[in-house]
Amino acid sequence: MLKIWTDGSCLGNPGPGGWAFLATDGTNVAERAGGEENTTNNRMELTAVLRALSAAARRHTSVEIHTDSQYVKNGMMTWVKNWKRNNWRTADKKPVKNQDLWMALDAAAAQIQIHWVWVKGHAGTPENERVDELARAAAAAIGK
Repeated sequence: MLKIWTDGSCLGNPGPGGWAFLATDGTNVAERAGGEENTTNNRMELTAVLRALSAAARRHTSVEIHTDSQYVKNGMMTWVKNWKRNNWRTADKKPVKNQDLWMALDAAAAQIQIHWVWVKGHAGTPENERVDELARAAAAAIGK
């Protein structure tokens, strides 16, 4: 199974942001990163997963996504079902923030089997530390 680590970063919130993912099949490792000029940390967390799934879907039918974002993990494992049922509204009837990315992620998740793994951020997991470094560097490059 392809294992993927994702992370997002933002200098300010909103501000210049970066996303990154690292994917490995146990033999090969691929890293990708990018950014946006005016964004939020949550948007970058979601974008990292979307970019990773887009790359993985070409060759894989299942992946394991490692994220330190409770927002992403809980959103996909719990909240999105209710948001869809409530026409993309939260429990207090407000529009879901980042709806465009959540909808894209929901559609991507329908095409590939995902096993979600939450990892504690900044806890020494090498792959998580690496994507954090890549995402921060991408945000810094955009912010120059």
